[in-house]
Amino acid sequence: MLFDVRVYTCRPGTIKKQMEVYEKEGLAVQTKHLGQPVFYGITESGEVNTYMHIWAYENAADREKRRAAMQADPDWHAFLAKTGELGYLIAQKNTLMNNAPFYNYKR
Repeated sequence: MLFDVRVYTCRPGTIKKQMEVYEKEGLAVQTKHLGQPVFYGITESGEVNTYMHIWAYENAADREKRRAAMQADPDWHAFLAKTGELGYLIAQKNTLMNNAPFYNYKR
């Protein structure tokens, strides 16, 4: 299993607005191609103004196929353009991780 861990940083005071735009315009198109995330959350303590989502894939080829389909979707590009215009996001960190030998995640 391959986990795609994504952490985004928003400008102070904009994370609620970013979540609203994502829920309204990004969530449906993203889950259409990637399935449901393993986790989607907002930081309560620690590095504030951040949120994280984790996606699970069978392997790198599965990830590449699903993400390519999403990137080909005009609705996804419309969402990206909207978030770019709004300017709430200021940083992104992306980490690909394999599960530990003793952990067996099942969708």
